[in-house]
Amino acid sequence: MEFKHSSVLLKETIDNLKIKSDGIYVDGTLGGGGHSYEIASRLTEGGRLIGIDQDGAAIEAAGEKLFPFKDKITIVRDNYCNMKEILRGLGLGKADGILLDLGVSSYQLDTLERGFSYKYDTALDMRMDTRQEWNAKDIVNTCPEGELFRIIRDYGEDRFAKNIAKHIVLARQVKPIETTGELNEIIKAAIPAKMRYGGGHPSKKTFQAIRIACNRELEALKDSLEDLADCLNPGGRLCIITFHSLEDRIVKTAFRNYENPCTCPPDFPVCVCGKAAKGKVVTRKPILPGEEEMASNKRSKSAKLRVFEKE
Repeated sequence: MEFKHSSVLLKETIDNLKIKSDGIYVDGTLGGGGHSYEIASRLTEGGRLIGIDQDGAAIEAAGEKLFPFKDKITIVRDNYCNMKEILRGLGLGKADGILLDLGVSSYQLDTLERGFSYKYDTALDMRMDTRQEWNAKDIVNTCPEGELFRIIRDYGEDRFAKNIAKHIVLARQVKPIETTGELNEIIKAAIPAKMRYGGGHPSKKTFQAIRIACNRELEALKDSLEDLADCLNPGGRLCIITFHSLEDRIVKTAFRNYENPCTCPPDFPVCVCGKAAKGKVVTRKPILPGEEEMASNKRSKSAKLRVFEKE
């Protein structure tokens, strides 16, 4: 299957990166290479782009798309949370701009055998990095009921999390849950009939939650944000596109703390904690897609872009 993915908030992201033709840029979630193509096309001979992705299919697709700029680009199969080590291993200093486009790609959702989507009946998987052993089937068949409840409640924000977790545990006592279709039916049975309609597909939130847990998406984001800010040159920008409130809250809080890290009580006349600001928040409110983009790309509707600039 061809790797198809529409880059969300493309113009807004490129504009906010303030690309210098001879700068060093990192796309930490390379995907199909849409954002990277626009970055690379603006670089001269002295510029460099590092593209990082943990998905082998994305690496292959981006390599083909970005071939015209092969002399300016290095593609690495890894997780963006290892960016500091990746840059060090390539003999590079700091970057002039870093981009993250978080969440699942259209290709991953639409490729049946990847097991991301509730729309197809296929083997439960959901791994972004197929080299990883732990997958969605392991989560639904081995996690204790309390842990399943926490995952669905916290990562899916589903008000029926407790009942869904209970139904999953009851079902797996009869036989292992092997497919997305089986999980769909279990979730459907756990939600009152009158509540299944009008709020989107009943499995949407649970599938999101299991995917996030499987790929440790929020942990990777939380654990790496400070490193990403530290990887920037003065004046360099960190642009992050999120797709749900959990991610956005993490990014918003981190950016605010980087701008004002002082932990002194408000009534202290002077700062004594010694924590210095890393830079400034460029976007007081997130940048949202316009009506035209939302009409042409449904996935963009929940997208938010936040931008931070290093001092």
